[in-house]
Amino acid sequence: MARIAVIGAGTGAMAAAARLAVAGHRVTVYERTETYGGAVRRFERDGFAFDTGPGVLPLPAVYRDLFVKTGKEPLEDVVDLVQVDPAARHVFADGAEVALPNASRAGAVAALDEALGAGAGQRWGDFLVRAREAWDRTRRPLLEEPLWPDWRVLGEREPYPAVPHKRLLRTRRAGTLAEVGAWELRDPRLAALLESHALAYGLDPRGAPASAAVLPYMEHAFGIWYVRGGLRELARAVYERCAARRVRFVFGAEAVRIVARDGRATGVEFADGAVAEADFVVAGVAPEALSGLAGGTAPRGDGDAAPQRGLPSRLTVLLALRGGRPEGTAHRTVVHTEDREGELAALFGAAPRLPERPTVAVSRPDDPALVPDPDHEAVVLTATAPAAAGGADRAALDAQADRMIAAAGRAVPGLRDRLLWREVRTPADVADATGAPGGAVPPPALAAAGGRLLHPANSTALAGLFTVGGWSHPGGGLPHAGMSGALAAGLIVEGPEFRGSQ
Repeated sequence: MARIAVIGAGTGAMAAAARLAVAGHRVTVYERTETYGGAVRRFERDGFAFDTGPGVLPLPAVYRDLFVKTGKEPLEDVVDLVQVDPAARHVFADGAEVALPNASRAGAVAALDEALGAGAGQRWGDFLVRAREAWDRTRRPLLEEPLWPDWRVLGEREPYPAVPHKRLLRTRRAGTLAEVGAWELRDPRLAALLESHALAYGLDPRGAPASAAVLPYMEHAFGIWYVRGGLRELARAVYERCAARRVRFVFGAEAVRIVARDGRATGVEFADGAVAEADFVVAGVAPEALSGLAGGTAPRGDGDAAPQRGLPSRLTVLLALRGGRPEGTAHRTVVHTEDREGELAALFGAAPRLPERPTVAVSRPDDPALVPDPDHEAVVLTATAPAAAGGADRAALDAQADRMIAAAGRAVPGLRDRLLWREVRTPADVADATGAPGGAVPPPALAAAGGRLLHPANSTALAGLFTVGGWSHPGGGLPHAGMSGALAAGLIVEGPEFRGSQ
């Protein structure tokens, strides 16, 4: 039985802790804040409750596996998991709208043909077939296996089978997601639908590789799910599973140093001077925090993938509304910007700033647990924003919240008249919850692009030190965090020969 110290109580860290405890190890989780869950938080006021992190769950199989492997108990026995249908409604710049059914290619084709004109659905359906090929080529190395020592091969070849495109006298293939939209989908609304999946993860579609096609494919193939009571209930269930497996939690414990001896991690030192000795240390922290804990130099091998830098954050506006949620309302609506170029230039330019016309995701769950009574509705608006909000002050953030509410009014009739109060959650709030500088939010790992969208391996150059969570392989997002926990636990239990799930 080994002593294992886990730094941080994010979802990936807790997933690793539960698996390690079941393997017979003595696990203690040290969290600098007073609660668990990392970015998966809840805000409550006046009988309203809101998710302030992820609002839906793709790839629930990751957590089904966690609960089966740590207790032979179905995920559905510990949370009320429901499929979201339609998966999303999209409101485009020209006023066109479409509701895409959950996990149905034929349904999506029919809906897009009806909303955008004959042929639109078929182009989207054909794209999904190609996206599946990219998924099949990259699923194991990007999600189910530890990062390959020769990880650079994942960045050399584009796995998305782009359609040849004749331009002037040359034949080219799409190398970026934006080119896939322009050359293969050939409709600005379909392109907006495609690009919104990258933008939601803080990726610039003009630079994101064509392999980012796997992001909409995951939603299409495996569906979108919701946990009754909000996604915070999933974090609660993982926390309780850890506690049931005798994982010890210490809150308000700020780690300041990873203790090492003879080239191996041997414990963690805290702000109060206390030291917890350990045989292994698992860190669920951002790269800058890991460097600080390791004495100013990240314990990465010379050949490891580099941490991603300069990533955006998110701005979230929580709305308490009078009047109940109308029957038939979509759980998720994406209101697309009327100024694509302006939004991308603002978010991803040399000096990132808040865009004047943001793309806004509107979450309207059908969940009585989130409201004081049936005559009220809880709505969450989310938009990508620069880390630290590009230096914006509170007045600028409030003005951006106004713009987000105005955009959401295209999807929620009478929104302003129904508004009781609002709460704005900024990138600074994300930073407080996660410890990531500026509140940056990591995207999932993607192939191609020279490997710049990969994340560092779960093992490190310091023996006995492993990493989990969105800042390490396989990257950000709730499913990926759960996968990182499985990979780190596997490397500790089975050693460097561990090759992932079979």
